[in-house]
Amino acid sequence: MLWWSPDPRMVLYTDELKVSRSLAKSLRNKGYEVRIDSAFSDVLNGCAGPRRGETGTWLGTPMRRAYLALHRAGYAHSFETWKAGELVGGLYGVALGRMFYGESMFSRAVDASKVALVALVDTLRKRGFPLIDCQMATPLLASLGAREIDRASFSRTLARLINYPEPPTAWTPQSGLGACSTAPGIQD
Repeated sequence: MLWWSPDPRMVLYTDELKVSRSLAKSLRNKGYEVRIDSAFSDVLNGCAGPRRGETGTWLGTPMRRAYLALHRAGYAHSFETWKAGELVGGLYGVALGRMFYGESMFSRAVDASKVALVALVDTLRKRGFPLIDCQMATPLLASLGAREIDRASFSRTLARLINYPEPPTAWTPQSGLGACSTAPGIQD
């Protein structure tokens, strides 16, 4: 499988999440519920779907099988946004040590993937994870507070955070995640 190591690398420090006014409004008023690891395979399939203006996907069958194996082993996690019992967005990634590697997100409703990201950041803060590796720069991630750092800085941070002895475990929702009532980092 192809492996990417971009330089610079996009990262989101969990204490630097920016929640816009419109996203804060969605967190309060859209009736979203966030669940963790309840529909991992469905999130993979949502992320593998074609995006606007694209015909293919990087998330092919062999890659999905690998992520499902990581999920069964307790390393890969999904954050799902639900509305009226329907999966409307989400994201997934891999947790090693105190690093979370965000892999992909999808959205079928306004701000649904962003709601999942807010819940992820809240959970990571409570678990002592200071950083999400976002890998590639996108305008969406930049709008949420992610920034690029050079590969050397990323490697030093990785060496420090990867060696924490946190065994793979099931992640459960933290208090306040049910309806996404918390909105850290709201920006005016």
